[in-house]
Amino acid sequence: MGNSQKVSDLSPQVFESLLSGSGISLQIGPFIARVRVEVTSLIDPLYRFYHDHPLLADEIHSFHLRLQPKRAFPRLYRHRVRFTVDGRKPHEDMPAAQALPVFEWGLNLVIALRSHSFLMLHSAVLERNGQALLLPAMPGHGKTTLCAGLSHRGWRTFSDEFGLIRPGSLEMIPVPRPMALKNESIDIIRDFAPDAFIGPVTRNTRKGTVAHVKPTAESVARQNETAPVGMIVFPRWVKGASLTLQPISKAESFMLLATNAFNYELLAEAAFLTVRDLVNGADCYRLEYSGLDEATARLNELAEANRG
Repeated sequence: MGNSQKVSDLSPQVFESLLSGSGISLQIGPFIARVRVEVTSLIDPLYRFYHDHPLLADEIHSFHLRLQPKRAFPRLYRHRVRFTVDGRKPHEDMPAAQALPVFEWGLNLVIALRSHSFLMLHSAVLERNGQALLLPAMPGHGKTTLCAGLSHRGWRTFSDEFGLIRPGSLEMIPVPRPMALKNESIDIIRDFAPDAFIGPVTRNTRKGTVAHVKPTAESVARQNETAPVGMIVFPRWVKGASLTLQPISKAESFMLLATNAFNYELLAEAAFLTVRDLVNGADCYRLEYSGLDEATARLNELAEANRG
């Protein structure tokens, strides 16, 4: 496999043979993942979700991921899956019916635990007109729904989960991957973006009902293109709320952004300086919304108004 080859260049049959055999090497943003999956039900979803991602060969890998079926002793009728990173289990075996979320959550976990050369913000990141938009938020505040919506209204998706930036830089680094929608958000995106590919629905997970939406082909094709931060918007979905978008101070923005970082304390002064520079160089807002159409339209207007 050459560096110009993508998953889409493989037939489904060849993809299955490689993935369940020796594995494949995928470029996912700045990471090179060796992926081996022996769970039959995952072959088609992964083929479709990672359809546009580059395949690599003879690389030094960031990590080796494996998902394999297991039986739970002594209840051998209970089908489980085991996720391993470089041959080690980061957590207990999980129900086989949750194999797809287990794989995607496992990839999130290994990035969060190992990628301390980056400041990792808990933030969705998108790009429009050459500038990145950060959407930092706590779980349940609607950042993934808003990210998926914007990705189907002219924005390039970097990530719905990780705002990656090298300390001392102002350039956000793309990591385009399937976006995990939860509960009511699944139908919201189905209605909002009928052309979006949404994968299988998994019920009764620790996060409720989960389904993933595929990143756009453009987002994956341009995953080597970084972008400086132009806007930082702290979103919060509130049922029935009227849309409000209000500027907030640099001091408040700094505290909120630092709070939404995975490894702020670990990187110490480097994190402080990077967050300071990000906030000082961006327009900062607080967004409260209930309607996705209204929120995406308002952010599109803001991006056009701020177009440099």
